[in-house]
This record gives sequence, C-alpha cells and structure tokens, in this order.
Amino acid sequence: MSPSVRPFHIFLLYGMLATSLVAAQTHRKLTPQELPPSAFKLIAIKVTGSQRFKKEDVIATSGLQIGQTANEDDFKKALRLLGETGAFNDLLYSFDYSAEGTKLTLQVKDADHFVPARFENFVWFSDQDLRDQIHAQVPLFEGDLPQTGNLADQVSNALQGMLIARKVQGQADYLRAAPNGGAIDAFSFSVSGPQIHIRNVAFTGAGSAELPLLENAAKRMHDADYDRSVIRVHEDKDFLPVYLARGYLKATFGDPQPKVVEDNPQETLVDLTFSVEPGRQYKLTNLDLDGSKAFPADRLKQLIHLAPGQPANATQLATDIEAIEKLYGTRGYMAATVTSKTDTDDADSTVKYHLQVSEGDLFNMGDLEIRGLDSQSTARLQAEWKLQGSQPYDSSYPRQFIDQAFKERWLLGDWNTDIRESVNQNDKTVDVTLRFDPQR
Repeated sequence: MSPSVRPFHIFLLYGMLATSLVAAQTHRKLTPQELPPSAFKLIAIKVTGSQRFKKEDVIATSGLQIGQTANEDDFKKALRLLGETGAFNDLLYSFDYSAEGTKLTLQVKDADHFVPARFENFVWFSDQDLRDQIHAQVPLFEGDLPQTGNLADQVSNALQGMLIARKVQGQADYLRAAPNGGAIDAFSFSVSGPQIHIRNVAFTGAGSAELPLLENAAKRMHDADYDRSVIRVHEDKDFLPVYLARGYLKATFGDPQPKVVEDNPQETLVDLTFSVEPGRQYKLTNLDLDGSKAFPADRLKQLIHLAPGQPANATQLATDIEAIEKLYGTRGYMAATVTSKTDTDDADSTVKYHLQVSEGDLFNMGDLEIRGLDSQSTARLQAEWKLQGSQPYDSSYPRQFIDQAFKERWLLGDWNTDIRESVNQNDKTVDVTLRFDPQR
C-alpha cells in the first residue's frame, strides 16, 4: 500500500449459510466446501453509508461485478481498493451464501476532507469533457478529491490517457496546492511539454463603455502562457476593477473558455472568451466611519474620494482605505486596519458604506541599522536620525530622512535605497534597516 494512503478500518462479517441449505434433521450449516458452485455467483451488491458517492460508482471502484464468481478473498481485495483511494474512513463487508448465489453488503463511511481538482491548461477539452471522461475511468471522481489516498493519481492517469488519445505530446501531472505551507486546498493538474500560448482575448456581455477598457487590460495576456490560475489573477486584478470602479459591485466573470485555433507539436494557440455579468450599477448614498481616536473622523474622511449620488467606486475606496491605514502608521499604529461593510439596496440600486477603524497597539521606534555605506557616512546618518526609541514610530520618517540626506548632500553619488521595517509584536517596536547600493 502506498505510504500516502491514509489508514482505514476494515471490518469483516462472515457469510451465513441460508436456512434452505441446512439439513433439516440436524440443522447443521453447510460449509463452503459443501455448497454447490452456483452459491459463489455474485447476485447482489448493496452499498450503504455514503452521502457523497453513488452506489454504482462505489461498486465500479471495488472491481466487483454482478455475475462473477467471488469468494472472501475477492471481497477483501475490493475493500482494499476502496480504502486506497482515500475516499473512505471506515469500510465493512458482510455476505450471505445461498443456492442461488452470494449477496454482498458494502458499508462505507466517507472521508472527512475533500478539496477541488483544478485543471490548469488542458485546452483541448471543455470542463464538461474533462469531468465526463475522467469520471468514466475514475468512478469516484465528481470534481473533488480526498486529501489523501491514490484517487489523484488515478485522475492523473486518466488525463494522460486522454492526451494520448488526442495525440498531444505531453505529460499529465499534479501538485497539491497548500498556500503558505498550510493544509491542502486543491489539487492542481497540468500538462507539461507543449507550449500553449494565448492569441486573442474576447469578452461577451460587456457594455460598450467597459469593453474597450477590458480589451486594453487584456493586451498583456497576448502571447502569454495559458494557465488558469494566472488568468484568474488577471480577472481579479485587471478585469473586475473595471466594473467595481463604476459601481457594478456584484459583477462576475465566468471561467475563461479556451478555443484551440492552431495546434502542432511545437505550439498550441488558443483564443480566450470571458463571459461578463455586470449586474446592477450602485450609487453611493452615505458613508460613515467609526472607531478612530488618533485622528478626527473628519480628517480621515478627507482621504475618501467618493461622493453621494455618484457610482460607488469600490476600487477608489480600497485605495482610500489603504491611505488611511498608512496615515495611522505615521502615528505608530502599525497594525491599524479599516474594514468596509457594504449595505446594498437592490430596489433603488444604492449602497451605503460603513468603515470601521481598528487602531491596534501603539509601536515605538526600535533599532536602526544602516548597510552598504562606509563607516564615516554610516556614523553621519546615525547621528542625523532624529526618531528615538522612546518616541512613537513614524512610518513616513525613513523616506523623508533619505530624501533629506540626498537633498542636503549628506551622501554623495548615486544610490539605490531600500527601507525595511521589522514590526516586533512582543515589545511593540519597529526596527528599521536602511540599505544603500551604488547604482551601476
């Protein structure tokens, strides 16, 4: 058994002989050796306990078939095959012999954790084709996969067979996606080998005002590698803001639909089509702000560039919230956050925003480190640095300090500068590193 297979529990219930085969005078149950050959013909399979899988898919995965001759070794093998998929935690079987044949019951318990399967660049197949053809070869595949077991390997093998049938010279494989080293949140399947490039990008459902902006944002995708995860980043970063900036707060984009327009062993070219659902356009009626102590609310509202009666520009609001958080950093509130609660009214297509400020702890200046300069210049800058450890940290000061150093020619020559802030949660200080590298 593969080391990746999660342990599962197997319970066995031995078959009981039917009373029709018991000798009347002694009521003795016949042993398997005394049964006729017909008793070992599998005439029924019952599956209980699964809330996720269909009975016929569990049976197909077990390798058992109605009408076959089967014994207890076959039932044990069936449970092993089911357990190795990782789709089940507990497995149990029982069976009954009779002159007509064997009736088998498989009792299963679904595994606790399943994650979606993502298909990054199988452009030769539609999403429905992928699902249908994989399911035909891997009956337990319905779009999600257990975090452990060999079901992902079975899907990869099925994809490889599809590529071979399509005469694509590539290798199917997968990665377990685990953001930031955490738990697996998806299986990412891809094909390596062929070069798959995007030729054109089109949009359906976009309005005349937004279409040119979308097309301009999509230019950077031309000739790029086709990768769905990267494309989704473009959706969120480049396409969706076109609508959010105009008050279409519930706009959505469908999955990109690739169409192969040129296919050869060296390169595959695809055209992409995105479907757009703009939804309603919302106008701002009111914006309020709570939780601020370090700054008057009116001072913070001056950083908000939204006006009542105008389309609710969610993109601008995000930029303004970032500016507010940076302003708090100038007073030493390095963990300050501003959350936005949206209250939409579909009846009149309006929205109210409520901004809640959480200022967090106050941080003081910690240690200063200067790198890349000679000892004399380093000493000069350290002497000129005015922000002391007893003072609240000011996140705007390091850049102002460097600009002043060049302005007053404390430093000679051309330098690339880098500012690093290390926020210390334990002692509520901020260490600053100023790095200077000579420009080439």
